[in-house]
Amino acid sequence: MSKTTKGCQLEFHARTGSAFVPYLKKQVQQILQVTRSPLRHLSVVLVGDRRISQLHEQFFKDPSTTDVITFPLELDKLGRTIAGELYVCVPMARREARRRKVRERDELLLYTLHGILHLHGYDDMTEDGYQEMHRKEDQILTRIGVGAVFKSAMPAGKKGGR
Repeated sequence: MSKTTKGCQLEFHARTGSAFVPYLKKQVQQILQVTRSPLRHLSVVLVGDRRISQLHEQFFKDPSTTDVITFPLELDKLGRTIAGELYVCVPMARREARRRKVRERDELLLYTLHGILHLHGYDDMTEDGYQEMHRKEDQILTRIGVGAVFKSAMPAGKKGGR
């Protein structure tokens, strides 16, 4: 599924969780507008635990399941990512949504936004970066009318997607 929004071509591929695609598409369009994203092409692939673990092992030498893996595909002359691909784990979003008592679709949107922020240059590998990134996520989600989703802390040692 492909759609262009304000200069960004969006593609959604759902190996699982296809029912979430219309909601994600609508919200991602708003996110790209609110963030004034330089992205010209974004592909979001919804996958299961096995596929995300394979990718995590292949590219990060970590076989565990993770929430989102981000691939910048093309940079502009200023070094900004203008094309990227996100792999988002639907089963993890379902598990975390139940645990944190949020809607599954909003947890999935949080992971998608997390990946978009990585494409925008945010990094959560330090404590300060982690806090800044998740504060930004909740600010953006509140601005588009979804409300803060991250608000409850993730388990100690969990640093989010790459």
